[in-house]
Amino acid sequence: MARDADAAPKPNATSEPNATPDPLPDAERDAAALAATLREARERRADAEAAVEEHGESTLSTVRDAVQRADRLLDRYVDSATGTGDFQAYVEFQGEFAAVVEGLDEDVPGHDAFERANEAVDGRRLSESDFQRAREALSPARDLAGRLAEREAAETAVHDAERDATRRLDALDDRIAELERLVELGEADLTAPTEELREPIAAYNDAVRDAFDDFRREAPARELLAFVADAAETPFVDYAAPPPELLAFLDSSPADGAALPDLLEYADYSASKLDHYVDDSGTFTARVRPHRTYLERLSAAPLTVDWPPLAAETLRFQREELVSVVAKFAPEETVARARELREAADHPDYERLRRAAEAEAELSDAEFERVASGEAAAELAEARERRELLTDALADADS
Repeated sequence: MARDADAAPKPNATSEPNATPDPLPDAERDAAALAATLREARERRADAEAAVEEHGESTLSTVRDAVQRADRLLDRYVDSATGTGDFQAYVEFQGEFAAVVEGLDEDVPGHDAFERANEAVDGRRLSESDFQRAREALSPARDLAGRLAEREAAETAVHDAERDATRRLDALDDRIAELERLVELGEADLTAPTEELREPIAAYNDAVRDAFDDFRREAPARELLAFVADAAETPFVDYAAPPPELLAFLDSSPADGAALPDLLEYADYSASKLDHYVDDSGTFTARVRPHRTYLERLSAAPLTVDWPPLAAETLRFQREELVSVVAKFAPEETVARARELREAADHPDYERLRRAAEAEAELSDAEFERVASGEAAAELAEARERRELLTDALADADS
């Protein structure tokens, strides 16, 4: 629940942490750079796709496979087939390398590069420099094969650029929402008499807390839990429903009508001492102790009204439910306080008073100054421009 109406407000509290939101850091502001990166990545991808389409993916895959086979042979035999090395290795190398070249159709792009590489290693004696010349001769074919890798890299670059732009756009959306809220609250009328809403809400909250404390202390625990179970079905009363096994146990073994404080005290007793208070100490311990935290936390909080209050229509609905729920355990004067909430919700200046209450509760002196000076509005306009820039860039990427 939000802060209650009777909790003292802290308007313009400059000592509160994060009272003045920092502008987006530079890394978050550079939407133009992100948009440019995205455009460049898309251009790179388009160029890479066109380069692949020039010869076709299948043809370039053939060239890539041949380059990889040739490179493997050059790496494998550079030591054994050179100089006065192993003659058998020399023969194997020349035969396998020639087979790679002969396996390529003459119209395959890069075929000339393979022929020049083969010529470089087609000698009676080979040296490391011959192998190096063969590698250099293969460069044009290697560049052709690299078009496939470049297309993959370009696609990854586009994906990364779109991801970064989307993340920045999400951050800007959050920032814009914060700034819109700041500007809206900063323009609230701080002279509005918010006590005209605060007083009836605080009076009701005080009364319902006192009444619930009495109910919790005096009523049998089974009645209290039955009330909470019913109230949990009410949309504007935010109780967690009691555990079914606990409700069933209290209905069948009421522990002589013990109130909740007594029930919690029993949960600390030893088995021998507990036997004096309940019929079946083992079952009592098994059913009650696991839910001790739930029972200890039962309070009137779900029955109170938030401060600053919600919209008038919401408060009207909430008031109707509270009158009905509170009447099940509270005295008439508390129920009367609940009925008076309708008058607060019907106040002719309700929205102005509510907005002023929100501003008092949420904004610091520095934030009011940022709105009054126009700094917040300027930052909001700038953030919206960045959002539009990134939105357009992403839309272009989608198209």
